[in-house]
Amino acid sequence: MNDTFLRACSGEIVEYTPVWLMRQAGRYLPQYQAVRANIDFLTLCKTPELAAEVTLQPVEILGVDAAILFSDILIPVQAMGMSLEFSEKEGPVLGEPIRYQGNKNLEGKA
Repeated sequence: MNDTFLRACSGEIVEYTPVWLMRQAGRYLPQYQAVRANIDFLTLCKTPELAAEVTLQPVEILGVDAAILFSDILIPVQAMGMSLEFSEKEGPVLGEPIRYQGNKNLEGKA
């Protein structure tokens, strides 16, 4: 295991400055496109094995020291009760906004 990045984050002296990669969905990688060709974007985000596979692709291909776990910033809205879909042509499509918290709406009315 390459722990250079983690050691550097802990303030330890390391042999070289580690490189990590933040990428937007890896659309440029043929390996990512091959995985994505048969599944929709939300399935990719919500399937641990697939998310791990596309997370590790640049680590293995480019030899970087770390990568950010593949997901999408909007994934938590579904857990909050809002619908979310990804349209190939439009991008993310959110459902109706959440207007209630517990037994009260956001204006404080029951």
